[in-house]
Amino acid sequence: MTAELVRGQNHPLPEVRLAIRISAGAPVLAGATLGDENGTVPGPQWVAHPGAPALPGVEVPRRAATGHRLAVDLGALPEAVHRVAVFLALPTGAGTPPRFGAVAAPHTTVENLDGTELACYTITGLDSETAVLALELYRRQGAWKVRAVGQGYAAGLTALFADQGLREAADVAAAAHAAAASGEAAHGLSRMLPAPTSAPSAPEASARPPQDASTAPSQATSPAPPHDASASAACVTPAPGPYDAAAPESRGTTASGTPGPTPSFAQQPEPAPSYDARNPYDTQAPGAAPRDSGTRVDYTHPGRRAHGTPPPAAPAADDGRPAPPVAGDAVGWSMEERLYNQVWGMFEDLARTTAAFRSAVDFADSRLEKELDQALTDPRGRLGAAGDAAREAAHVRRTQLVDQARVALDRDLAQLTAESEVVEPALPPAYARWDNPVWHGYRVPVEPPMALRLGDLHLPESASLRIPLLVRLPLERGLWFDSGPAAFGGAPDSAELRHLAMEAAVALAARLLAVHPAGDFAVQIIDPAGTGAAAFAPLTRAGVLAAPPATGAAGVTEMLERLTRRVDLVQMAVRGGAPESLPADVDTARRLLIVNDFPHGFDDRAVTRLRYLADEGPDVGVHLLLVADREDAAAYGPLLDPLWRSLMRLTPVPDDHFADPWVGHAWTYEPSLVPTGSQVVHQVLTEVARARTKRS
Repeated sequence: MTAELVRGQNHPLPEVRLAIRISAGAPVLAGATLGDENGTVPGPQWVAHPGAPALPGVEVPRRAATGHRLAVDLGALPEAVHRVAVFLALPTGAGTPPRFGAVAAPHTTVENLDGTELACYTITGLDSETAVLALELYRRQGAWKVRAVGQGYAAGLTALFADQGLREAADVAAAAHAAAASGEAAHGLSRMLPAPTSAPSAPEASARPPQDASTAPSQATSPAPPHDASASAACVTPAPGPYDAAAPESRGTTASGTPGPTPSFAQQPEPAPSYDARNPYDTQAPGAAPRDSGTRVDYTHPGRRAHGTPPPAAPAADDGRPAPPVAGDAVGWSMEERLYNQVWGMFEDLARTTAAFRSAVDFADSRLEKELDQALTDPRGRLGAAGDAAREAAHVRRTQLVDQARVALDRDLAQLTAESEVVEPALPPAYARWDNPVWHGYRVPVEPPMALRLGDLHLPESASLRIPLLVRLPLERGLWFDSGPAAFGGAPDSAELRHLAMEAAVALAARLLAVHPAGDFAVQIIDPAGTGAAAFAPLTRAGVLAAPPATGAAGVTEMLERLTRRVDLVQMAVRGGAPESLPADVDTARRLLIVNDFPHGFDDRAVTRLRYLADEGPDVGVHLLLVADREDAAAYGPLLDPLWRSLMRLTPVPDDHFADPWVGHAWTYEPSLVPTGSQVVHQVLTEVARARTKRS
């Protein structure tokens, strides 16, 4: 999943060989600087620009253009390089825009070799600047991350280079502009990385996971995790999408196979579009070659293809049906990664086919309304048998169009359901439901997983088809199980909701403990009034808690002080480059802090510390899980609003609060709960406790 970055936000890079795509509203020259651990560029030989396009690990285009592809191999960089800064600049000379504020905002995308987008960033807010530092790839504790920078310079490249400590800033800037103007070696494509066969072109929109519609827009998540309503606006380029009225594409998919924006069939020109017999909501552009009506549904987004190869035609059975689906049939270096990509591919396919069905119904309704209006405007046909026949014919045509769209939707849902039935049993414990047989053979893992299942997602048109909601680990945001009865119409009473929310929180904590190696993850609990003692019993009885639950005002204060001290010390050690200097009493294992009945038992000082943990804790391994009713915090006024917005809202009962910014669906979320009467959590936690005892 693509991480849609805002200025200052960072995102981990799971790959070292990358492509950085740039699209701009006017020709720009692109390059990169290599910096040491302080971000300083020692000399001209550390700058890749059109006049010197190739450095160890970096290659940039050799001319100015509206679209670029930079090749980066982080593994091939010199050992002294800790930062790679990608810059853009407007060319000098007549006929060029005078400033970035006069053109469309540049858009950047970081991809891996198969074209899968890892992160994107649209550089907004530029005005008089003629050069901008767009992205920064930087090394932190042996791992690489990308940061959205967006720092502009009105004085151009010279000021940008000088700001990075380059003494020859003016000379290097002049050489870069001169080389871009000359246009030498205009082929300029990367020789270091192969162009991905399935990479989306610049104007295409990227598919995105859902957003939590319960909170105000801010900045985002999810891997990859799913973004919620605090995520930034969708990262799409300003170029027109593939759904212009003149040339719509099939099933919400661009020509390259990547998902596009939601089609609007109500805007199609008359006469009414002709529908494919197999795909009735697939319209064609005037004069386009006819599509093969016998072609099966093509799931072609990059995450579901083999590395570097186009998707082969699926072999059909003797009766013409497509071949059975296969678990792990997606991109990835391990089965875990392939299953992760396949699950999100299923999500995208379900979103796309549902959007196409809804658009087909909207078109049929608008066409019916238009035909009825035409019948009413003609006085000769308004009354009598002729008028009745015209209205009946309009309704029949509407029914036919909807039925045809439903046939296509049912076919796609049947294919996705068959894939789900194959994929679900093959999921590892971190991704599996609690009733999956994989838990019966559970053993404590030796490595942490790449993602975690938080629950399931489904749509009204396909209520029986559940798509796992997977988020990347480590968690980048805190979680909040909403126990407020006001948010759920017709839901159980307040006490029952609190009980269900606690059950969901305990199940999630047990899963986190189970999928990490022994001693690598810990759970701590704040329960000021002790009301969650019964719900927390599975954790306390198994002896897997790092400390007894904190109760009372003194216990809350002590727990928060201890965790705040841990965050401060780890941050200072990491920034000072001396993680080994931490005191012996500081446990570096990642941990989850569960807070029950927030804000009961919290004074102003405790609230401030909790907000600090929510903001700073994830970067140093302290994650937050609230079980709370937001209405209970109303007495604090707007003070706690930033805290709620920073958390991903989950619900203990099904609720359609996850909003999809890609096609606008409202996805229903269901928590991952333990089946009634099952002893699987007790068995798993007993194995976790036994492994911890052996390790100590």
